[in-house]
Amino acid sequence: MTTLGSSSWHYPPELTELLINTIPRLVRSKRSVLLFFRSVGVENSLLDDLETRLRQDKNSINKFDITRTVLQRLNERESNQAIKCRREVIRKVVEWEDFSTAFPEDQAEAKGYVTDVRHVVNVKDSFTRMNLERDRERQERLVKETKEREQLLRKKQEIEKVRREIASLFAQQGTPSQRGVQLESLMNRLFQVYKILVRESFVRTGEKGDGVIEQIDGVIDFEGTLYLVELKWLKGPVDKPDISTHLVRIFGRHSVRGIFISVNGFTKPAIATCKEHLANAPVVLVGLEEIVLALEHEADLAELLRVKVRAAILDKNPWTGSTTFST
Repeated sequence: MTTLGSSSWHYPPELTELLINTIPRLVRSKRSVLLFFRSVGVENSLLDDLETRLRQDKNSINKFDITRTVLQRLNERESNQAIKCRREVIRKVVEWEDFSTAFPEDQAEAKGYVTDVRHVVNVKDSFTRMNLERDRERQERLVKETKEREQLLRKKQEIEKVRREIASLFAQQGTPSQRGVQLESLMNRLFQVYKILVRESFVRTGEKGDGVIEQIDGVIDFEGTLYLVELKWLKGPVDKPDISTHLVRIFGRHSVRGIFISVNGFTKPAIATCKEHLANAPVVLVGLEEIVLALEHEADLAELLRVKVRAAILDKNPWTGSTTFST
């Protein structure tokens, strides 16, 4: 049995009129009407005066008058007991099965009214359920939007934190190699913020005590393809030997591409070497300055990589230099 909406639900006019026409036809006497209301928990204070009036003059009021009066009183009350009684009245009417309690001549009409009440209740409940569903969907949408805003804010805050830390590296003391190690950690954090980091820096050792035979600064999964990331902070531009070493790592793995990030750009031989091997080992060359500018303008790092990858694969241009992005 449904409850027709919220706990403070009151009978709408059309349902009130139906109940006034239905309840008196379900029973044969005026006292039976009062008994009907007592059975659903209606308080004595709402019924006692009607009981007294019947005792004094049973012809002064009829079954329909009693029903109307009690329903109006119930509808005006806000107490939990009144709410419960309103629900119980509906429940009792729609679940009514034994029409022998009515006068024979009223039974067919009583059945028709009960059917009408059931129909109205079902319709009201359908609208209630739809409203509740809309409210639930609206609330879920608000929660989702709030969560997304909070996630976006945390992402922006972390990106800005990484950007500031990268900028601070230029003012720090230490060798380029030392700053390169710190930058490597910061870039992995940045990739992690964008949810494209697969694995941070790691080394691969030989099987027979050969020591470290390969070092990878990081691995990202970008648009379904794995990229080995190499990062260099050198005093000058990255030259051919470093590019060649990175290409060897890529050659040794199936369907893997490369990203090479340099603080001070790339020499012409390094760029030419990348171009020669684009068909077999695509490598995208990225300047740290490009990344910093993208972060300063709140551009999307993924869009930066997307532009660079397309230039390398489609235009056979692994090094596009500075890239402009809209904020």
